[in-house]
Amino acid sequence: MSKETIILLYGGRSAEREVSVLSAESIMRAIDYDKFFVKTYFIAQNGDFIKTQEFNKTPSADEKLMTNSTIISSQCIRPSDIYEENAVVFPVLHGPMGEDGSIQGFLEVLRLPYVGTNVLASSVAMDKITTKQVLASEGIPQVAFETVIEGEDVEAKIATVEANLHYPVFVKPANMGSSVGISKAENQVELRSAIELAFRYDSRLLVEQGVNAREIEVGLLGNADVQTTLPGEVVKDVAFYDYDAKYIDNNITMAIPAEISADVAEQMRIYAATAFRAIGGCGLSRCDFFLTEAGEIFLNELNTMPGFTQWSMYPLLWDNMGLGYSDLIKKLVSLAKETFRKREQHLV
Repeated sequence: MSKETIILLYGGRSAEREVSVLSAESIMRAIDYDKFFVKTYFIAQNGDFIKTQEFNKTPSADEKLMTNSTIISSQCIRPSDIYEENAVVFPVLHGPMGEDGSIQGFLEVLRLPYVGTNVLASSVAMDKITTKQVLASEGIPQVAFETVIEGEDVEAKIATVEANLHYPVFVKPANMGSSVGISKAENQVELRSAIELAFRYDSRLLVEQGVNAREIEVGLLGNADVQTTLPGEVVKDVAFYDYDAKYIDNNITMAIPAEISADVAEQMRIYAATAFRAIGGCGLSRCDFFLTEAGEIFLNELNTMPGFTQWSMYPLLWDNMGLGYSDLIKKLVSLAKETFRKREQHLV
């Protein structure tokens, strides 16, 4: 039986490009090479597409993928050259220009099946402000928030924040993930600094009410038939679960399943599936919640291409449900092909 080709697309132009490399290296080792042949393509920080390694068997433990510091410029290709008939693309790309619908649109123009949510769901979920507006229409509880948009009177917005929220608050770029550009502000001086930092990454900012809460996450998998995992908890050894804590220092542990009541777990799973359908989701997502000491549940965000590193929550959540890493990849490829077939059928 001939093998199916998976095109592993990784790197990217966003500030989350290093996370992408870590995720891609984990995936390339977890793939079932009895079933799949793997081709990898690196998107450099400047946007160039570069042909990298191909794998017909599990790579050795010391095999590394290309990064921006190891680029071989002679291997640069036209973006459209990644096309291969009957191949499925796994776009292991996080953040803007990867998780926001842009690469999804590119792959649809090439008529390539791809893992993950479609153009609309990707772009909606990537923008935290738009996500909140969509979730509000479904009556899903969220923490109080204000927005700051480039061009607005920042002083007036700070006054609005202080009138409607109380410190601490969290300032987030609307279109970033992996905690890039996010800051906690305990006072007005820190709020100004946080806004300045966040504007380095986006022109639309979210200012959220800080809450003393546990961070609980639910995995989603499926197209029309959406499956959810039991919730897992991020157990932090640091006050703020920032980028370094997640990916550099690894100062976190996971409690899977989370030690919460069955009723709370079920409600989170219902909210997660409702939110996923509300944005038009397909394939996969990870839904992140806050759970306060008073038992309040707040949906924080939907991550349409969660981390796939060896310590990432999403694959661990599914492993707890009996779906191992390798089988999870097979299921995602199958869902990608199903979505592609339906998308083509709709073009009547």
